[in-house]
Amino acid sequence: MITTSDHTANMFIKYKSITILAVFFTGCFIFCACENNIKDIPNLHDKRTALDEGRNIQVYLSQNGKVKGKLTAPLMYIFQADSPYTEFPKGLHVDFYNDSLIKESQLDAKYGKDRTWENKVFLKDSVVVINVLKGDTLRCEELWWDKNTQKFYTDKPARYSQKDKFVNYGKNGLEAKQDLSNLVFYENKGTLPVPKDSTQ
Repeated sequence: MITTSDHTANMFIKYKSITILAVFFTGCFIFCACENNIKDIPNLHDKRTALDEGRNIQVYLSQNGKVKGKLTAPLMYIFQADSPYTEFPKGLHVDFYNDSLIKESQLDAKYGKDRTWENKVFLKDSVVVINVLKGDTLRCEELWWDKNTQKFYTDKPARYSQKDKFVNYGKNGLEAKQDLSNLVFYENKGTLPVPKDSTQ
């Protein structure tokens, strides 16, 4: 699951039959409606073993007892492998909150994989991060979320737009804090004014 590091908590999956399954993940609680459908579970001959499946996931992220975010996803698989991980094959959405519980940024991607053992999440396919307070937007095809440092980074081309100001192109990617501050571009390709008819 998506969590913050160095905090221990339990993840609970609430089944439609009102059975609660406790799973060992850090820093979040999950409440969702779950169904098991053999057609939806990945190839059973795969070396990976799907421990469980969750639908309509809601994950609350916490740090020092404070809610820091909320993740929602239509489908989740928990895999037991040499290195356990959680997969969101049909996309995910995350809202991030500041200490006053005000939403400051949000993330959307069509695919996500939480590499639990290293506290990193790999995101791909139409990845969009928006600072809702400033209107700044990051777009890329691949992005890593480091939960230890609470930073985003990628070595793939990325586009960063400031609302009504400029568009920056990171030819070889960028890194930024979770609220899109402290941006560092890897070989900045250029900065251009935002077109008047552009949606960023």
